[in-house]
Amino acid sequence: MLEVKEIKLEKGSIIGIKIELPNAPLILLKGKKGFIMCGYLDMATANKLGDIVAVVRGVKNIDEALNAEISEVSNKAKEIGIKKGMKALEVLNMLI
Repeated sequence: MLEVKEIKLEKGSIIGIKIELPNAPLILLKGKKGFIMCGYLDMATANKLGDIVAVVRGVKNIDEALNAEISEVSNKAKEIGIKKGMKALEVLNMLI
């Protein structure tokens, strides 16, 4: 199953995507400048490509991801002030 949802935030909108996979869902929250991904995706690749990315872990749906704490950030994300421990909603407002 695929779920795509537009989420309105204080600074604009982002897209939430959930893809059901056999053992756990893949969650992605996409803003204009970058995105938040679940632990299913690879940070080494995000760094290699120069993407602004933050990771949330242990989330099962879009709402949990929106309220989760950031557990890892890409090098480009660090450059714009995104830090481990920030709330996903705060980071998403930076990515709009």
